[in-house]
Amino acid sequence: MLLPLSLFGFFVWYPMVHNVILAFSTVDGTFTITGFAGFDNFIHVFNDDVFMTALGNTFMYAFYSLLIGFFVPILVALLLSEIVHLKGFFRVMFYVPAIISGITVAILWRELFSPDAHLGFLNVVITSLGLPASQWLLDSASTIPLIIVTMTWRGFGATVLIYLATLQTVDNQQYEAARIDGAGPVRRIWNVTVPHVIPLIRILFVLQLISVFQVFVEPLVMTDGGPNNASISLLMLAHEYAFRGMISRPGSAAALSVLTAAMIMAFTVIYLRVTRSDDAKNKSKAKKAVRLEKRQKALRGY
Repeated sequence: MLLPLSLFGFFVWYPMVHNVILAFSTVDGTFTITGFAGFDNFIHVFNDDVFMTALGNTFMYAFYSLLIGFFVPILVALLLSEIVHLKGFFRVMFYVPAIISGITVAILWRELFSPDAHLGFLNVVITSLGLPASQWLLDSASTIPLIIVTMTWRGFGATVLIYLATLQTVDNQQYEAARIDGAGPVRRIWNVTVPHVIPLIRILFVLQLISVFQVFVEPLVMTDGGPNNASISLLMLAHEYAFRGMISRPGSAAALSVLTAAMIMAFTVIYLRVTRSDDAKNKSKAKKAVRLEKRQKALRGY
């Protein structure tokens, strides 16, 4: 028991605490603390114009991840649950991208989206149809959605398996009862399947937003934050503070990391409180319905 706790403390809690200390310290280029800085590192972050751009981009990543990538695993899992033959084959095919490293996937999709009309795969297909080549990742309006497509392609397979595992716990008698009542496939999914997976959807919703707020590899490899900082994220900006600027500012990088963690924690707490209040209301309604049904039965028996 002591060894796992020691490893967890060394690899998780120690870096977190040390990062908070760096955020309030004066740090040189070798990450050595030279003094106390107070809130100077945070002031530097807030005064940086790129910070607001990175913050807005991060929220755009979150928005497009919900718009593009959140419902894809749910729909695929529902379709796979209805397949009778080759279900194992499709599971493996959907999960394969998840075992590929993030950098490899980013390089692959960067080449697919290459603006070169002769080298970019998608542009070769488009030009062969007589259409003009697209700029893809060089277009600031489409950069973030395309990066989200890449992230969705890599990550949705693992989420599909989680949904499938939950769908397999649904009692088949509920589906049979719905069929007897004349419910079609859509009504069966809406009235039987969806209520069963709603708790899982809530959990994965939070986990996906937490993951997207930490997006780093894909924009770094695919666009390097461009064009004109159109795809730079908060963690990319922290990376530039620490390692890529003309003057290294590890303290500002640590401060930005603390701010990002604080935003994620605040959102998670608010979301959990809202969902708990909804659960409490639903339980209260269910209890009232049960009491009402008992009263009606008692009156009929009388």
